[in-house]
Amino acid sequence: MKTLLNELFVISSYKLNNIKYSYKRFLFENIINSNSKFIGIYGSRGAGKTTLMLQIAKNYNFKSDEMLYISCDHPILSGISIFKLAQEFYKYGGKYILIDEIHEAKNFEQELKSIYDFLNIKVLFSGSSAIKITNPSFARRYAMYHLPILSFKEFLELSLNVTLKSYALIDILQNHTNIANEIINNLNDERVLKHFDNYLKVGAYPFYFENQDKFSQMLLDTINTILYKDLSSIYNLSGEKIVALKKLLVSICVSEPMELSIEKLAKRVGIAKVTLYKYIEYLHKAELLRHIVYEAKRFKNLQKPDKLYLSNPTLFNILSIEPKIGSIRESFFASQISFEHSIYYKDRGDFLVDEKNTFEIGGKNKSFNQIKDLENSFVVADDIEIGFGNKLPLWLFGFLY
Repeated sequence: MKTLLNELFVISSYKLNNIKYSYKRFLFENIINSNSKFIGIYGSRGAGKTTLMLQIAKNYNFKSDEMLYISCDHPILSGISIFKLAQEFYKYGGKYILIDEIHEAKNFEQELKSIYDFLNIKVLFSGSSAIKITNPSFARRYAMYHLPILSFKEFLELSLNVTLKSYALIDILQNHTNIANEIINNLNDERVLKHFDNYLKVGAYPFYFENQDKFSQMLLDTINTILYKDLSSIYNLSGEKIVALKKLLVSICVSEPMELSIEKLAKRVGIAKVTLYKYIEYLHKAELLRHIVYEAKRFKNLQKPDKLYLSNPTLFNILSIEPKIGSIRESFFASQISFEHSIYYKDRGDFLVDEKNTFEIGGKNKSFNQIKDLENSFVVADDIEIGFGNKLPLWLFGFLY
């Protein structure tokens, strides 16, 4: 085990001294200010969990031999007990261990619990969003943080090397004209709609900034890794079932949200309805799919179908030659809102947010006809820089985090 530990220190030192980005995402401050002994970061592959972990580790004043980074998908750790490794590290003065891709480790829930119960050591771990459902006790025992896709604000900061503010939803609703003008003035004549159009195509994942020419292939590889590696291992899915998951993603990609019915979708994919519901849940947890429930289902059991989208607009542009613009707009709005707010769909208007505000999403000519007599209702329009009254620009909802 000592020899293995020495090899891992070499890998760890390389990772900690070769962090890809200096840009720190919004969760950085939240986590470094936490007093928790055990902290977990979950999110989709490609969201930037590894980079965030390394940045956090570098922020602490531990000596190089007191801190260790390991990734559970590295072949060197195949068949190795994470608890025994942490125990050995602790024995030689270890104080802080970073465990990346923890869902790749065998019996990771029990291994992590043993470290928590028996070793006086700080742990920062990361894993697929899908692990959140595997063990509900995670959220009770550990401080868990969700790292979502890049917001439009973060994309602009990375693209233009600027620093911008984020805004609470209530402030955007009450003061959107002034906020939009403030943001546009801070962009130094850069056209916000030009950048927003680019964000919808490529902006959800920070690795776009690693190699823009190869981004499409990198994202396809990421999707396949989620399907064939993460979901396959977490839910014990065979190759045939993974193919069905891919069919499901493509079917949703090329359909309008309200065109989908469970019966038709199950038939198109070639699986039973009960299996389809499970697959929808798997893809939702893995952040490839967004499942939005009909608002009346909060109160009673209804047969009304739910809305299904790809999880973010960038996925549409990778998986479809001609994605539906309405689906892309709604997917963007839902992806930004859902991080800190509840969201349902409804018959009049597209979405009900925080059980209070109704939003209708559309292009610049979208009217209030469908929602004109609804209290707390707003039109969210694409292709406008500045809004007026209860009509807001779609891009502005990318400034919530």
